[in-house]
Amino acid sequence: MNVRRSAATLAASAVLCVGAAPAAFADVASPSPAPAVPSGLFGKNDPTYDGVWRQSFALLGQHTAGVKPAPQAVDWLVGQQCADGSFASFRADAAAACDAKTMLDTNAAAVAVQALKTLGGHDAAVKKGADWLKSVQNEDGGWAYVPGSPSEASSTAVVISALAVAGEKPADVKSKAGKSAYEGLLAFQLGCSAEPAADRGAFAYQPTADGKLPANADATAAAVLAGLATGPLLAPSSTDTPAAALACPATAGDPAAAAQGAAGYLAQALRKDGHLTALTPGADQPTPDIGNTADAVIALAAAGHKQSATGALEWLKSHSAEWAKDSPAGLGTLILAAHATGTDPKSFGGTDLVAALNATGPAAEKEKDKEKGNKNVWWMIGAGAAAGAGIGIVLSGRRKKNQL
Repeated sequence: MNVRRSAATLAASAVLCVGAAPAAFADVASPSPAPAVPSGLFGKNDPTYDGVWRQSFALLGQHTAGVKPAPQAVDWLVGQQCADGSFASFRADAAAACDAKTMLDTNAAAVAVQALKTLGGHDAAVKKGADWLKSVQNEDGGWAYVPGSPSEASSTAVVISALAVAGEKPADVKSKAGKSAYEGLLAFQLGCSAEPAADRGAFAYQPTADGKLPANADATAAAVLAGLATGPLLAPSSTDTPAAALACPATAGDPAAAAQGAAGYLAQALRKDGHLTALTPGADQPTPDIGNTADAVIALAAAGHKQSATGALEWLKSHSAEWAKDSPAGLGTLILAAHATGTDPKSFGGTDLVAALNATGPAAEKEKDKEKGNKNVWWMIGAGAAAGAGIGIVLSGRRKKNQL
């Protein structure tokens, strides 16, 4: 959820959701040369499909670490918003008005709303973004990655978190058919009759063609935050209780109870290897899923189960460096995971996540002040040296005169 879904995951979801196919195959093949990376944007890779996403998580990460972002970085994100409050994944020419050809992205809008709300001073942009998200709610109460496509749990959860952060009450956000945002989300949870029993409490991304709900870690981690009406930026809590399996019989329509059941599923899934795994298309065996493991740590911390996340947190410290290298979204997510668990992000398995994140984008305010201070110091040293040289010349001249 917090790190942009991989091409493989999106491609798999596209099979179930034809309407999402453009976004799903976006980073598999690009029909045109990659655009130039704007100076205010974090990261150096092609931003076509994740520009707003990675910028939002970079800004959230900096804010969490007490770093004041560069104004140009914030301005870039604000400038990506369309007149109606929507966001695309990336707009190379933000001066051009959005039109019917603009590929709008609910996930980008959701994380941008959270970032701008967190930074403060952007109330109008936040309200417009939240209003647009409400305007593209599907009749079943949920949301799709691409507006107008069938609902899926990951996008529904990310949007609910954004609305909650923006000050909305998700339970009161209803579709034209009268379905609430939470009704849309909870329809994807595997209940007390699901098999295998270990999957109970998890959320599916979307149902399969035969109506089954396969457990999906990405959707489950996002659903925990949504059910608790929060985003990934959490205040460290002293509350720490063991995560428990979904309580059966389940309390119908209770988002918080659903979130706790989802957290129980994540805790159980992490116990096997200390991390989550994913089976990518073409692979014979599952491989470690670092992004979703980080998401799971944040989700468990949000649900009050930091101890259940300890093993995964330690695993991340030892295995996430290469994955997050030069990745604004990855580094931002790890900072959020560290913050949620009371861990120092400047000493995360031997990596200073904050410094690494700062290095991927425009110099933050404090860094600029430091650079300015250094320049002043060197100017003073230079001036002093020049003055000293001048005095030396004068004294030397006097000596010559005296010698004459």
